[in-house]
Amino acid sequence: MPIELKVPSVGESITEVEISEWNKTEGDSVKRDEVVAILETEKVTVELPAPGNGVITKILKKKGETAKVGDVIGYMEVDGKREKKIGKELPQAETQRETEQKEATRSRAGEKSKDATDRDRAETKETVRLMPAARRILVERGVKPEEVPATGPGGRLLKEDALRYLERVEGSKAEQPTGEKETPISPSSDVREEEIVPMSPLRRRIAERLVEAQQTAALLTTFNEIDMTAVMELRRQYRESFEKKYSIKLGFMSFFVKASIEALKLIPQVNAEVRGTDIVYRNYYDIGIAIGGGRGLVVPVLRHAERMSFAEIERAIDDFARRAETNKLNLDELRGGTFTITNGGIYGSLLSTPIINPPQSGILGMHAIQERPVVRDGQIVIRPMMYVALTYDHRIVDGREAVTFLRHIKGLLEDPARILLEV
Repeated sequence: MPIELKVPSVGESITEVEISEWNKTEGDSVKRDEVVAILETEKVTVELPAPGNGVITKILKKKGETAKVGDVIGYMEVDGKREKKIGKELPQAETQRETEQKEATRSRAGEKSKDATDRDRAETKETVRLMPAARRILVERGVKPEEVPATGPGGRLLKEDALRYLERVEGSKAEQPTGEKETPISPSSDVREEEIVPMSPLRRRIAERLVEAQQTAALLTTFNEIDMTAVMELRRQYRESFEKKYSIKLGFMSFFVKASIEALKLIPQVNAEVRGTDIVYRNYYDIGIAIGGGRGLVVPVLRHAERMSFAEIERAIDDFARRAETNKLNLDELRGGTFTITNGGIYGSLLSTPIINPPQSGILGMHAIQERPVVRDGQIVIRPMMYVALTYDHRIVDGREAVTFLRHIKGLLEDPARILLEV
């Protein structure tokens, strides 16, 4: 009897998933707990494991299609059932002869069908992954698509990938004498192309949340700059001993998390939320850390961050970043949060206005550290400076509170001892 492959429950608020990828095709063998499909939701990516050893017999929902929780998206047949049944009904010798005959027939048929199967899979791959302009260029040069590294969305092979590959290969060949002169392909072309790709559930959810923030909150952003000399010197002084003791590097984010918590204690409105006509204040600090994951921006949450040490914060953030790249974050880790920190500086951003994550009332934006001339004690000196931005909900946070909040973070980071003393 075929075994159903069903969409598992992935959270109370999630009722629909998108088939992101099938790791197996019909006829492929699978082992117990081997991932046969990747399901993408508006918040997390879920792996669908095989319930046992067997063979995929039918795929009902193809890549890119949606399914409800509990829907059957495919079937598989578990190994052992068919062989066990035959062994009971027929003598052993007859079963063995029948098996040998089947193997011989399958071997002959396999020789005939192998080329066709490979050809079909190659054609399918080309249809899905190979863009028209790239296909034309590769055909003209007699290059197989599988030889070219693809960098486009969803593993698509773009025109730029083909040109880059040919430039590298033909550049190396140019050193050797050739019988005829090849005409180089210019990156500029009159061909104008468009590609329509459906938004993933995660990207759709991100878009909805950003629009919701703009439409429901009165957003305003205030800026300041921080002299990072003291923090950088502290990191330099204790980097080796910290990493040796805790097996994790001492980064900047733990300083900003600690400083933000002290600022939230000073200005509790930034840690609150609007709920109907009420303001909900909190005596706990769940800090969301914005991370660019494998499939989009995610914001895992440090629960009770006020209870965490520097090392615990760094370990948690490192773990979040690693699992975000492979879409292994759990749904519960993405829920809630009272305040968010985002670091655009790792991408080189010098200044930006972050958008709050509803229903939160504030988000802190970190940016790139850049050496700039500043005045200290009447002298112009070069210091590592960082612009910081606080976007806040003006419905419950006034400008004075927002500026005070950001100045307090600035003061704590320019004199890190204050973080430990909580002053």
